[in-house]
Amino acid sequence: MTEAVIKVVIPARNEQEALGKVLMEIPELVSAVIVADNGSTDKTAEIARKHGAQVVSVPEPGYGRACLAGIAQAGDCDIIVFLDGDASDYPAQMTELVAPILAGEADLVIGSRVRGQREKGSLTPQQRFGNALACQLMRLFWGSRFTDLGPFRAIRKTALTQLDMEAPTFGWTVEMQARALKQKLRCAEVPVDYRRRIGKSKISGTVRGVILAGFYILTTIFREAVTPGK
Repeated sequence: MTEAVIKVVIPARNEQEALGKVLMEIPELVSAVIVADNGSTDKTAEIARKHGAQVVSVPEPGYGRACLAGIAQAGDCDIIVFLDGDASDYPAQMTELVAPILAGEADLVIGSRVRGQREKGSLTPQQRFGNALACQLMRLFWGSRFTDLGPFRAIRKTALTQLDMEAPTFGWTVEMQARALKQKLRCAEVPVDYRRRIGKSKISGTVRGVILAGFYILTTIFREAVTPGK
């Protein structure tokens, strides 16, 4: 896959302060960037277009819904990279993220914030606890060695199609990992660095968001554990 077509999907909701920084840091190996505007009421879409990204409107809230719309917009490609629009990830590390796929060694690569360098305060205690619990459950059910549910991830497009993703909200990331394990895809992790996001998190920044995220993540894991097939 030396001439692989790589596209980036960025789900974003009211990220006008951060999105420009994210888009300017996207490496040149990327063929196209799709910003899935998840009901923003600010200039997120305008900024995305200004920086050359494609924009798909997703009015109904839901992280998974935004990702699914971004995938549909991406069309044909070899690899899709998912990246948040809040400037907490380092887009330049995308080169390391896709390397195992380009080398033919992996189908799915998770950027592990746990294994990388984290700016103080970038991962809240509830995020660290939730990640650890989810990863422990995946290890219990499927023998996984994942250390994180990090949103910065890369996947071979054919593998993504095979997973038949469905989760509309916060269960999206763990559904992808659980289904990849169930279907015995080649999974890998690479350390990625993490910084404090720009603006307030829609999930960890509110009590309601934390509770809902935890509920969806846990129910997704248990649903996948008792559901045969995909």
